[in-house]
Amino acid sequence: MRFTPIAIVGRACLLPGAHTPEALWRAVREGRDLLAPATAEHWRVPLEDVITSDVADAADKSWSAVGGHVDDFHFDPAGYAVDESELEGLDPLFHWVLDTARKALSDAGVTGTDHARTGAVLGNLSYPSPEHSRYAESVWLGELSERAGVGRVDPRNRFMSGLPAHLLGRALGLGAGSFA
Repeated sequence: MRFTPIAIVGRACLLPGAHTPEALWRAVREGRDLLAPATAEHWRVPLEDVITSDVADAADKSWSAVGGHVDDFHFDPAGYAVDESELEGLDPLFHWVLDTARKALSDAGVTGTDHARTGAVLGNLSYPSPEHSRYAESVWLGELSERAGVGRVDPRNRFMSGLPAHLLGRALGLGAGSFA
């Protein structure tokens, strides 16, 4: 098989309980479990309404409230090749991708804005995210969504598979493409 050689020269991560590769390695070395119980804020309903341990009562319920939740993340929209207003209203997933990619470039020693030979491959599982779920809810509820407290949702949040990679390529000026 013939292919153009690539080099992975920078690294970064943003995971539940580990916002850096060093923090992830510490957690692995120490054998720490980075999963945590969900809060009512994660579910947007009281936990007792969604958790069950009885298989017979499993309709519209979950058997566990434990998951991987990225907390304490703060996004700085400045310094990207797109207007800051374009980043408003997007799901945190978009912000995570941009921030982590910028940190990976920094880790690689890449400075400036000339990224003509730089590309990105984004492993994105496209799970429903908070804003994606709110968007679906607003579509299902239609005119009732404002009264139900859903509010206005940026419709771009429905594109959770490819749009984060596309935005990453534009926001960082990656000339070699970005793929999900």
